[in-house]
This record gives sequence, structure tokens and C-alpha cells, in this order.
Amino acid sequence: MIWRKLLSDPPPNHDRPRPTNRQGPRTIGGMSFLRRRSATPAGPDFDVLAMDPGDWPGNLGAGLLPAPDGTCQGVFLRYDLFGGRGPAMIIGNLPEGSPARETAEDEIPFEVAQLLLALENEEEVSVVGVEDMPVMQGDNLLIVRRLKLSETRISCVQFDRSDNVLVTIAAWDRPITDDLYALLKPLPAELFQQG
Repeated sequence: MIWRKLLSDPPPNHDRPRPTNRQGPRTIGGMSFLRRRSATPAGPDFDVLAMDPGDWPGNLGAGLLPAPDGTCQGVFLRYDLFGGRGPAMIIGNLPEGSPARETAEDEIPFEVAQLLLALENEEEVSVVGVEDMPVMQGDNLLIVRRLKLSETRISCVQFDRSDNVLVTIAAWDRPITDDLYALLKPLPAELFQQG
């Protein structure tokens, strides 16, 4: 499984190394992408349900999960706090058939693993419980799976879209409230196209 992170430039005086990119990043709609290489898919063929870049008061980066044939098997948005205070949340959209959806019963979702990686947290984390709960998202009633994790500072929820795309939200040190669901919008696939 390949995860290619396409993150926005770190803030000044950030102590983490920057990704190597000779061509430099380009920005679309407030998100930074590295220029496409042969191993990176052109973009998804589905809209991405996430928080609009204009609604997030911080840095935002996007990543694509490529298949060997060049198709897109997932899109991930990483929401970072300003001032180099680290990542706050990752929202992923995985279409049906994406290998990133395949996890064991107590295995954490891929988005949680990426959040831990971004936090440089090497602690072993597992799923210790799952609770289904109804949530309104606009005019739609969602059956949300709230995952209880051994690392209690991480909040995580999952739900299926009507087109069978799995949405996962993983947040660090903050609860996932109804207000967040109200901010989720379908971002057009063209926003994530790279050329």
C-alpha cells in the first residue's frame, strides 16, 4: 500500500524536514500539492466530503492514495494548526474496493495511523469498542460509527456515503461534535486534479 503525502509547506522555524520537491509545490484552493509524478494518480473520480478550506483557520494539505494502475483509491485532507502547533485532524474518503479500507477487527483506520505518524507518536493504538449513533448532516441522516481507541486523546468516527465511499474523521485532542458534521461539504473532484 502506498501513501504519498502531499502536504502544505510547514510554517517558518518548523523543526521537521521538508519533503524533497525540485519542481516546488503549487497551490489550488488554499491546498498545496506536489507536482504529479508517474506514481501519483491524477485525482479522484468522486467528490470528496470534507471541511471546506475556507472554513479551517489553519494550514491544509491533501494526499492521494494511488493504485498500481494509476487510479485514485483514496483522498486524505490533513488539517494543521497555525504556528507549527501540529496536526489537528485528518479526513479521509475511501471508495469501494480501496485496500486502505481493509482492517482487522481491532486495527485502527488508515486515517488514525496517518494522524499518529504526523504527530510522531509511535505508541501502539488499537480499537477497543464501536458505537453506532444517528447524526444529521444537512438533510441527510447518517449512521455514524464512533470508534473508541486505546489512545483516548484521539477521536474517530466513520460513516458510509450513498455512493459507498467511506468517510473517516480522526481528530487529535478534541471531540468530534455535531458542528463539524454541519461543516462537511462535497468538494469537487477537480479540486484535487494535478497536472
